[in-house]
Parts: sequence; C-alpha cells; structure tokens
Amino acid sequence: MKLAEALNLRADLQRRIQQLRARLLQNAKVQEGDVPLESPHDLLAELDECVSQLEELISKINLVNARITDESGVTMTELLARRDALAMKLSVLRDFADEAGEVVMRYGKSEIKVRSTVDMRELRKEIDDFSKEWRELNTKIQGINWTTEL
Repeated sequence: MKLAEALNLRADLQRRIQQLRARLLQNAKVQEGDVPLESPHDLLAELDECVSQLEELISKINLVNARITDESGVTMTELLARRDALAMKLSVLRDFADEAGEVVMRYGKSEIKVRSTVDMRELRKEIDDFSKEWRELNTKIQGINWTTEL
C-alpha cells in the first residue's frame, strides 16, 4: 500500500468514527418500553474495531514519515511540519490583510480618518511568496506520498 493510500484510509476511518459517534448519540436513550434503532453494543464494537485500525495505521504512517526523506535529506515529518506552519502563518496573514485592507467610508471631513498600519503591497507580496512556497511543498509531499510504500 502506498503512503497516499494509507492517508486516504486514515481519513475514511476518521470519518467513520465520527459517524459512529453520531449514531451512538442517537441511540443513547430511548423512551421506556422502546428499543433503539441500532444496538449501542454493536456500534461500540464497531467503534473499537475502527479505533484499533486507526491507531495501527497512524503508527505506521508516523514511522514512515520519520524514516523517508526528500532529495535533500529532509524527513517527511519535517516537510509536514513546515507545510503546517506555512498554512497557519498564511491564514493569519490573510486575515490581517483582509482587515488592514478594508476600506472605511468617511461621510464628512469631521469623521475620524482610518488608515492601514502596514504597506498592503508588501503584505500581499509576502502572502503570495508564502502561498507559492506552500503549493510547491504540498506538491512535493503529495509526490512522495504516491511513490512511498507503507
């Protein structure tokens, strides 16, 4: 199994566990004399199986990510950390740019003048540069995922 396939399976298991959560909550209580639509015991057994599979899969994925490297010797774990950090920084910078770039309408000269505290051109350029780095890094990670055996 390729690493990318394992990642897809992990996402499926995580979705399945969330669905089981919802089904368990729906069947947690019934009116006296009624029976639940689904057996909570069966759902709990299915949950145990899914969680066990997920735990084993995550362990394998993490071990592979710590072992494999790109062409320059950087581990997949480091690449993933960089991608996550870039995504977080981009999110903050985009929100900041949206707020700083928002135009405040003045209806008279007596109203307070509001201006941006940063050079928007510079900020947008920085966002574009980080976005490009994130895209290139994500492409590299996806390529490694599809060529690496779990």
